[in-house]
Amino acid sequence: MASRNLEKLASIDAQLRLLVPAKVSEDDKLVEYDALLLDRFLDILQDLHGEGITKTVQECYELSAEYENTRNRKKLEELGSVLTSLDPGDSIVVAKSISHMLNLANLAEGVQTAYRRKQKSKKGDFLDKNNTMTESDIEETLKRLVVDLKKSPQEVFDALKNQTVDLVFTAHPTQSIRRSLLQKHARIRNCLAQLYAKDITPDDKEELDEALQREIQAAFRTDEIRRTPPTPQDEMRAGMSYFHETIWNGVPKFLRRVDTALKNIGINERVPYNAPLIQFSSWMGGDRDGNPRVTPEVTRDVCLLARMMAANLYYSQIDDLMFELSMWRCNEELRVRADEIHSSLKRDEKHFIEFWKQVPPSEPYRVILGDVRDKLYHTRERTRQLLSNGFSDIPEEASYTHIEQFLEPLELCYRSLCACGDRPIADGSLLDFLRQVSTFGLSLVRLDIRQESDRHTDVLDAITQHLEIGSYREWSEERRQEWLLSELSGKRPLFGPDLPKTEEIAEVLDTFHVISELPSDCFGAYIISMATAPSDVLAVELLQRECRVKQPLRVVPLFEKLDDLEAAPAAVARLFSIEWYKNRINGKQEVMIGYSDSGKDAGRLSAAWQLYKAQEELIKVAKQYGVKLTMFHGRGGTVGRGGGPSHLAILSQPPDTIQGSLRVTVQGEVIEQSFGEEHLCFRTLQRFTSATLEHGMNPPLSPRPEWRALLDEIAVVATEKYRSIVFKEPRFVEYFRLATPELEYGRMNIGSRPSKRKPSGGIESLRAIPWIFAWTQTRFHLPVWLGFGAAFKYALKKDIKNLPMLQDMYNNWPFFRVTADLVEMVFAKGDPGIAALYDKLLVSEDLWSFGELLRSNYEETKSLLLQIAGHKDLLEGDPYLKQRLRLRDSYITTLNVCQAYTLKRIRDPNYHVTLRPRITKEYMELKPAAELVKLNPGSDYAPGLEDTLILTMKGIAAGMQNTG
Repeated sequence: MASRNLEKLASIDAQLRLLVPAKVSEDDKLVEYDALLLDRFLDILQDLHGEGITKTVQECYELSAEYENTRNRKKLEELGSVLTSLDPGDSIVVAKSISHMLNLANLAEGVQTAYRRKQKSKKGDFLDKNNTMTESDIEETLKRLVVDLKKSPQEVFDALKNQTVDLVFTAHPTQSIRRSLLQKHARIRNCLAQLYAKDITPDDKEELDEALQREIQAAFRTDEIRRTPPTPQDEMRAGMSYFHETIWNGVPKFLRRVDTALKNIGINERVPYNAPLIQFSSWMGGDRDGNPRVTPEVTRDVCLLARMMAANLYYSQIDDLMFELSMWRCNEELRVRADEIHSSLKRDEKHFIEFWKQVPPSEPYRVILGDVRDKLYHTRERTRQLLSNGFSDIPEEASYTHIEQFLEPLELCYRSLCACGDRPIADGSLLDFLRQVSTFGLSLVRLDIRQESDRHTDVLDAITQHLEIGSYREWSEERRQEWLLSELSGKRPLFGPDLPKTEEIAEVLDTFHVISELPSDCFGAYIISMATAPSDVLAVELLQRECRVKQPLRVVPLFEKLDDLEAAPAAVARLFSIEWYKNRINGKQEVMIGYSDSGKDAGRLSAAWQLYKAQEELIKVAKQYGVKLTMFHGRGGTVGRGGGPSHLAILSQPPDTIQGSLRVTVQGEVIEQSFGEEHLCFRTLQRFTSATLEHGMNPPLSPRPEWRALLDEIAVVATEKYRSIVFKEPRFVEYFRLATPELEYGRMNIGSRPSKRKPSGGIESLRAIPWIFAWTQTRFHLPVWLGFGAAFKYALKKDIKNLPMLQDMYNNWPFFRVTADLVEMVFAKGDPGIAALYDKLLVSEDLWSFGELLRSNYEETKSLLLQIAGHKDLLEGDPYLKQRLRLRDSYITTLNVCQAYTLKRIRDPNYHVTLRPRITKEYMELKPAAELVKLNPGSDYAPGLEDTLILTMKGIAAGMQNTG
């Protein structure tokens, strides 16, 4: 460590160690990793901005650590005094430094987590059966099913190869950290991991240390703030970059591990290359619900862009495959095909001569794969031209248009190798390539389209009024169904080019025309948000037919709010009772359930329970009508939006609701957490595959009748309490917007979608993401816990025997335990003292009592939750998680205080007047940090305030590991 930093580093390091339980830190490298990164950063900070700034950063951290240890709120005021004394440029540097330190702490944690996982795996004690937060790997899952649950290996194999997990990438909430920074963070992690490798040489260590310092400085010098909002195309490119970096090679690597795990339980057969174990879909560029920037042109662009990316990935890989398959023995089928290709090439002498230089006639596999390479080249170039110009001079027959055309020559090579005794070669790179083709197809991902049901109603209303048969919007549900089915059974077109169209109606119809024009494998499902009735589904079916969609997309109703979830089973039953529709779906249906808006509508407890019950009832309806139902879970990243550990979420679902088929959204920042590195990608694929298999073969027990009855009763209380505050308290919206940075959320430029569905309106029109984001920033997390306390208090007051029943539910019902544990984790991240500071600085004095009442509710809820869980302290069952959270707290506290005081300045009109004269020409020339205030000259805030605010938002989001 650099000697000049020893004193300040020792001080911060001591604070770090005070925050960590001794029994955890004794065998844990997390503090050591964190201290190393911190030391390197302090050197950089002092070189770039001088000793004064470095001491200020140190002082801020120490005051925050003292607050965390004592909970003395005077320390927050002292910290506020330090921060408000800074000039605007220095304020930006301090906020940026603390945010950067927090990111470095997260990187140290990531390296340590990987290290612990590897060590535990070596010892064979990876699974901690007493900790619900742990997860099984694929080997453990298969062994447990065979050894503990007495399933036959063949049963396990059959279930595994027939199951499907479809991971659906969505852009919202968009990752708050810029992509360029994420890549630098990955390099820092890599350097840190290598520095602590056992076999590292002194020279390697010195070079890695230099590289580490270089990457830390590059990250610090990179502007964290997006100066303009991303377009949907930008979001799509960012999402698709994960395929290139980790997923493309991660899938075949994972499937090889599955093969090995199967071998270990006695199955000497590989997972078939075309088994649909893992699939990928996307909403990026297809989710137009409330996002006017997602136009038909955008949808077309992202589909073509994804196809071009896929063709390029295949094309870059085919040469390696050609190099490997140099054998001359082949079966007669392949020999004849190779001769046919040579004959066709000879007709194009120039092409033939160039091809012949690379592929001797005695290497038939290379002849076949050379033809594949040519077609891939034409596929890529044709798609590129369509994307750029709207047309292509490359004929369609020269490229691949259907996946079967691509698979056929590869399958031919595989069969030939096996027939000639070369199966070990066939099961090498060729098998990996076949698995990639089967997983990603020609489109890389299938794009879902999402649109609100009212937009379809608008189109049909325009049609019926144009036909002079009435107003579709005013018709009853029965009348709508009757007319829709009549038209679906007929053949006449409904409208022509003379249909009067508003801009919104034209957008809906143009989207269907894009679907009809592009290859059908570009698309997955058509999601209808705010669906309530069978006519919502039939309307989309009719519009697909009218717009000549040759292979109609499957239509998926999305049920979100509490009332819609309650009505969903009846609506789906009515849909299945329609003979035309039953014939259309061929025994398969998908239904999406929304976690975000249901939580915003009724609170977390009531939403979670209603989602559970809705799934049970939907499965019963599907069984009654002989339909296989796939549940599509629209989960967010935060607990308030259905987030949390994925394996727990799957294993706590009701019995029979997954049945080997699962779709789930992977949203925004969660994509980075799940696929940002190779080992994360591997764990994610393993987690979903293992949990889905285990849920199907060892489903959780159904809740006892008395548990159901109690939860039904207290959920009503929870909903009433939640809504009485959020929707019925006259000044709640005023309090919410004063006490949180909700109004400033849009300045982060982290997504293409507006924060509201409608420009005006209150909480009901606010999207779930900024709703959760605002409360996460103040560490109060109100949407997660509000209602729990009232529900538990009611249960205990009604009958003292309910306490042991609730404790029994916690210990023996996975759904209830996971729900409670996730709220407990959120309490561990929370701090009502910080929320009180926001109130004091930002909320009008006549609303202070309201904030105090909410904080009292918070404390009461936490106490009741601990009582039911049988815990004395938060997270006492998971000391490592508790350690990780506490190590981040001091950084986050500094950013919270900085944010609260910055918001006060922003919202105080008098402050703008007093500040501006301080930003003089001399100041800009003399202060090295002052140049930072130039970065956002168009801001309507006083100089420096907007950047400081955004840096605190990003830093807190990184600390909470959630944007929204």
